[in-house]
Amino acid sequence: MSLKVRAFTAGWLTMPLGSLLEGERGRLKVPVPCWLIEHPKGRVLFDSGMHPAMRDDAAARVGAAAKYFTVHYEPGEEIGAQLAREGVDPAGIDVLVNSHLHFDHAGGNAQIPNARLVVQRREWEAAHGEGLADGGAYAPADYDHGHDLQLADGEHDVFGDGSVVCVPTYGHTAGHQSLRLKLRSGYACLCGDACYLKRTLDEMRLPAVHHDREQMRASLLRLRAMRDAGTAMYYGHDPQAWASVPRAPAFVEGGDG
Repeated sequence: MSLKVRAFTAGWLTMPLGSLLEGERGRLKVPVPCWLIEHPKGRVLFDSGMHPAMRDDAAARVGAAAKYFTVHYEPGEEIGAQLAREGVDPAGIDVLVNSHLHFDHAGGNAQIPNARLVVQRREWEAAHGEGLADGGAYAPADYDHGHDLQLADGEHDVFGDGSVVCVPTYGHTAGHQSLRLKLRSGYACLCGDACYLKRTLDEMRLPAVHHDREQMRASLLRLRAMRDAGTAMYYGHDPQAWASVPRAPAFVEGGDG
């Protein structure tokens, strides 16, 4: 058994660098990644990017939070269109794993209508907490689409064989999760926003904005231990690291089918 993994850039965001690395000044343009993992038992999409409405009126979608970033999002960059260009029917995706439910990770969920949605229970509950959507971090219109819902409590093995495993990395949000893959080349981790940048892990520098500082630091220590043990790390929004990642139609990792 082997996995096939393809990476997609579903738009870009320019935001204050300090929001990614505490104490830094200036702004940074960062990618919005999505990942397709093809397993013999089904297709998994890890994160779905932004809703197409973000390109026209971000404020209408996320409220006051829109003032902190600039959206770069061209027609055809939404995940459904990109999958279709690769010959993958978005309606045929079996499992949709959201690292968390912020607008740039779950905004494309409606484009993946038939998947089983896997999210940490504590993330789902936080995203439906009273008043949280008002700040723009969570918008139920991004993720309340009636998917078959599977709420995970901690580590979750998607196919039961250790090849695609949700790993709790709480801290950025109440229920953030990363995705660990067992590839022919070794283990890889799709970090999501548990680790924005390579510098985050190298310097153990947290972002200025997070749900729980101590939990996020603990998650970073877990990720660093994984990296030190040989796991390949794919960071959440690192433009420099992203430049070296092959994007669809190329395969990050191919398999024998």
